[in-house]
Amino acid sequence: MSTEIQAELQTQVERRRNFAIISHPDAGKTTLTEKLLLYGGAIHQAGAVKARRAQRHATSDWMEMEQQRGISITSTVLQFDYKGFQINLLDTPGHQDFSEDTYRTLAAADNAVMLIDAAKGLEPQTRKLFEVCRLRGLPIFTFVNKLDRPGREPLELLDEIEQELGLATYAANWPIGMGDRFKGVFERSTQKIHLFERSAHGQREAVDTIIDFGDPRIEQLLEQDLYYQFKDDLELLEGVGSELDLEEVHEGMMTPVFFGSAMTNFGVEPFLNAFLEYALKPTPHVSNQGEIEPTYPEFSGFIFKLQANMDPKHRDRVAFVRVCSGKFEKDMTVNHARTGKLVRLSRPQKLFAQDREVIETAYPGDVIGLNNPGVFAIGDTIYVGQKLEYEGIPSFSPELFAYLKNPNPSKFKQFQKGVQELREEGAVQIMHSADESKREPILAAVGQLQFEVVQFRMQSEYGVETTLELLPYSVARWVVGGWEALEKAGRLFNTVAVKDSWNRPVLLFRNEWNVGQVEADHPELQLNAIAPVVSGREPASL
Repeated sequence: MSTEIQAELQTQVERRRNFAIISHPDAGKTTLTEKLLLYGGAIHQAGAVKARRAQRHATSDWMEMEQQRGISITSTVLQFDYKGFQINLLDTPGHQDFSEDTYRTLAAADNAVMLIDAAKGLEPQTRKLFEVCRLRGLPIFTFVNKLDRPGREPLELLDEIEQELGLATYAANWPIGMGDRFKGVFERSTQKIHLFERSAHGQREAVDTIIDFGDPRIEQLLEQDLYYQFKDDLELLEGVGSELDLEEVHEGMMTPVFFGSAMTNFGVEPFLNAFLEYALKPTPHVSNQGEIEPTYPEFSGFIFKLQANMDPKHRDRVAFVRVCSGKFEKDMTVNHARTGKLVRLSRPQKLFAQDREVIETAYPGDVIGLNNPGVFAIGDTIYVGQKLEYEGIPSFSPELFAYLKNPNPSKFKQFQKGVQELREEGAVQIMHSADESKREPILAAVGQLQFEVVQFRMQSEYGVETTLELLPYSVARWVVGGWEALEKAGRLFNTVAVKDSWNRPVLLFRNEWNVGQVEADHPELQLNAIAPVVSGREPASL
């Protein structure tokens, strides 16, 4: 490999930053995403997006149902340049019913931003997603949002993060006032105070007056009680707070905490600037050949998400690829690790929510969209040169189960196609009864809303009206050792065996107590809450 190409790769890796935002529903994730795009110059007015009939919907929430409900259902990728950096923002569903989509997206992220509502603090979904970040060792940056509304004391929030998540905290900035009296933030690294003026509904960048901490004008610009409260807080923080340790941040042991308001834009730009300075650049990925560095000369990447019908006019399917090493070039031919086939990547796309444009090149840390003619599955590796395969992406235990029925036999083909494509993209797990006489697929979901989305999309994208028959189970466990191990165990009470897309046995239980009962009666039977990762095999056809 020439020194020139190596230097180009090194330069491109250095300027890339990639992150996902995790939060509980209603913490303001879509608003923060839009404001980061606003400051990054990717959009010129928050809410001003290319939506039909000038309706204003969040840029990242492109699916019709998301727009109707005002929630994020699917993960999208938003890529933009800012101050010489190329940023890949992996937007994830905030709603807990779609947490599995978020787990997969976190597999493609190098950093995570944990968004917290200042009034509510840590919430269940945030804790759940934090555990996934911890499993992956991701650096976590915390943005405490909604300081423009009444909320809990900043020191109390820091303490909650430390006590409940076991994370050391470093307050990267400190708020001046709260609620109606929220005036701005003090940036500790620069020792500067950012005082903001509210813009109309936060649609444009906030007017930011920056003054040095020691500037005597500060006493005229702030009300006296706010100024003294701020000074007291700062003194306390300097006395008891941790020092910033970037090594600990990168290992996921310490979180830099930023305070602000995405709605009014207060503190968004200082957060973005600090994030770029502190965040990890693209990291190595584990493969069957060991760790692959981003500067490894040959191209490689893995598919972490599939999405059908992003453009309803063209009935397309897009595979989202995280570039892990080397340089991606349009029209290159790559090896598909699972099937051993050669695939030509002729129409690679840069993704920006629903908008796409053809790209010529991409580098580690980037996410590209590939047209997927049924070749790719979630977790697949594509590569050039020496054979390698990245670790697959596991499936997590679903909690709701229902037969999906097609009451109209004339729509059989459309029904089969819709179920197959929605399974491929991971919209829902699909299982089947072990009893061959029952042909209807079993939807296995994390939350009720996943069922609604499947039915909505079957109707709107495939023209098939469906009905659900709910099953009385709430826990799934994969059987280690497969059907042979299950047969050896003999008769099991209070459970039913089904098969997943890979024809592996899965036991469905009514509750956790039933799981414990079966494990106690059959100590030789090993059960797993996470589906084993499958490499080199095709899923069973429906």
